[in-house]
Amino acid sequence: MELRDLQMFVAVVEEGGLSAAGRRLHISQPALSQTISRLERQLSTKLLARSSTGAHATEAGATLLGEARAVLARYDQALRTMARYTSPGRGVLRIGIPLELPAGLLDPALAELAQVHPDTRVQVRHLSTAGQWAALQTDELDVGFLREPPTGTEFDALLVVREQLGVLVAAQQAARLAGPDGIALDALVGLQWVGFPRSGSPAWYDELTGILRGHNIDLGPKAPEGQALIASVKLAAVATGRSFALAPPHWQQSLPDQVAWSPLVGHPLVRRTWAVWPADSTRGDLGRFIAALDRSAIS
Repeated sequence: MELRDLQMFVAVVEEGGLSAAGRRLHISQPALSQTISRLERQLSTKLLARSSTGAHATEAGATLLGEARAVLARYDQALRTMARYTSPGRGVLRIGIPLELPAGLLDPALAELAQVHPDTRVQVRHLSTAGQWAALQTDELDVGFLREPPTGTEFDALLVVREQLGVLVAAQQAARLAGPDGIALDALVGLQWVGFPRSGSPAWYDELTGILRGHNIDLGPKAPEGQALIASVKLAAVATGRSFALAPPHWQQSLPDQVAWSPLVGHPLVRRTWAVWPADSTRGDLGRFIAALDRSAIS
């Protein structure tokens, strides 16, 4: 039984249902349901009674609720106690983030950081994965959010989000190509991919383009190295009907009427983002930020 499992169970009971708990924790409803089912199997008892109005704890569930709250409170107390043995922070926590980081991913961790370390000021820089790697290695960032995990022992990493990418195409094409489960990659043959420069994230670029080539997708002209393609240019290219772009389900940019988003059949393209920080860091505020991220990671 993991701390994260207990946190999910407590949230479901306190919120009165899986949907509300999922919004609170930024976790999908199926992931919550699987966790509750796993707990019930481990304990060989029913923990929740579900109905059309939500979910509430059974007698056994109410007992676990009290124990879980005590364990989580003790865990938080342990973190606060041990914080005295680490450096309190250097005043500023420097965070690197890429384009298209899911909205709300950082909010719970930043809120907890502000509560526990109110003197820490957060400084955010928008950088590619390659740019963040360079900044981490020269001590210009304290933590970055990268599309590639680190190698070696110099840095630690935490997988914080997995995004099943969909496709942006012209609205008329979406109506023609989309089936009940979305658009198949093979259906995009004949369109050019509006991509990003390889230098920004080489490993992710190679993984992505390898899958596209395997489906005979035209990669189109190479994006200029060192230049991120802004959203308006990407959407304009897609609206012509000659190109497509990839985007997560909850893309932060509003779409023009000429462009539509659709899931990809079978979810063949999964974009992962890791939080990465120096393995030898003893900062209490950074440790708290990472611990909070671990509890709110999006699967």
